[in-house]
Amino acid sequence: MWHAAELVRGSGRASERRLSVDEEDGSSSLRIDFHTDWHRAAGIHHADTEYHVLEGEMTYGDRVIGPGAYLYAPRGVPTDAIRFREGSRILHYREFGDAGFDPVDSLSAPRWADAREDVIVLDTESMRWDAVPNPGPMPGLFVKYLHVDPVTHFYTRLVYAQEGWTDHRLAHHPCYEEAYTTQGKMSYSFGDLRPGAYFFRPARIKHGHFTALEGGTTWLFRSDGELFNWYTQNEWVRWGGEAVNYGPGGTRMTWSMSSHDIAGGRSWRSGKEIEMLERSVAYQRSVGADDIDYRQHGLGSDRSLIELAKAVDAARLQAGHDSNPHDRSHGDDHSHDQGHGHVHDHAAYGWPEPSSLEHPAERTDEYRYNWAAGRPWRTGDPIPAPVLSSLPVRSRSMGRWDGDGM
Repeated sequence: MWHAAELVRGSGRASERRLSVDEEDGSSSLRIDFHTDWHRAAGIHHADTEYHVLEGEMTYGDRVIGPGAYLYAPRGVPTDAIRFREGSRILHYREFGDAGFDPVDSLSAPRWADAREDVIVLDTESMRWDAVPNPGPMPGLFVKYLHVDPVTHFYTRLVYAQEGWTDHRLAHHPCYEEAYTTQGKMSYSFGDLRPGAYFFRPARIKHGHFTALEGGTTWLFRSDGELFNWYTQNEWVRWGGEAVNYGPGGTRMTWSMSSHDIAGGRSWRSGKEIEMLERSVAYQRSVGADDIDYRQHGLGSDRSLIELAKAVDAARLQAGHDSNPHDRSHGDDHSHDQGHGHVHDHAAYGWPEPSSLEHPAERTDEYRYNWAAGRPWRTGDPIPAPVLSSLPVRSRSMGRWDGDGM
């Protein structure tokens, strides 16, 4: 939906579409369209603020920049007058603060005591595309860094995937990611990303199986911390329970289903996309990666049933070597576990203990029990596993999600 743009102390008329909003600290990601020329005099923003011109023209001070113009205005730092021409369309971000704005008489006005960065003004159209430095993805992914916070590693960057670039794996990161598609088409585990498509994805949500299609794809990406790629393959999720009153005739019923079941044995990917994903497998093997064949989600055998059967076999094998006869007498019926206080040993199933798959501060820091909260991670720390997800929060992706990446 469109609303009157919240551009405090500005002169002109504009509308905003709220892509995502944090109601706790005021952080917002917005698309703004200017219906008239718009102007605001010099002043201080209450939030770390960014402007990126999709179409039209921005004037900052006496510098005029067309499409691709970028401005970073740190919280508490005096910024020059800014103007947008009628018909301009921009992306506008506020982080760690609201839309407040205090006018100043000149750029020599005092900064706030806690201000620590400087204004950045860029003509991104004239910048060079550099190959993405992160290890892992196949060649064909390029980046322009617009802003990187030297303390928090919060970053904003433009990313371009050339046509044919792909990654057959699912990735998760210790930080959130949000992106707005500015050009091209990308198909991935949550559907299609075309121009205007936006997503906000919390930390540790699996995503992937990327294929950059006609003309390649460009996004403006933002993350609230340093990005590390952790990959998953042969993913599966199964859940279930005991129905109290929705079995046949309103009776009790034990049930279970999986992400494989959601897919329904159908693939929405074209033969071309499958070939692209298989090329990604070939690339990883060519650089010595221990990789497996790409398996389209929902086709073939249900991986969750295979893994559960393997786990049961492992548990039975361990029970056969256990010297405690009481444990061996349980058989397959564990319905009395609650009464005995019995706790399953994950190692018996060939799985690591769940605590080893968490961030060390998962249950103790200010975000305790919020598994999808971004937490700083440094090389050498235990690597947290992905968290369960459905569609990304506030996703604007279009398409045919089938449980892939859950």
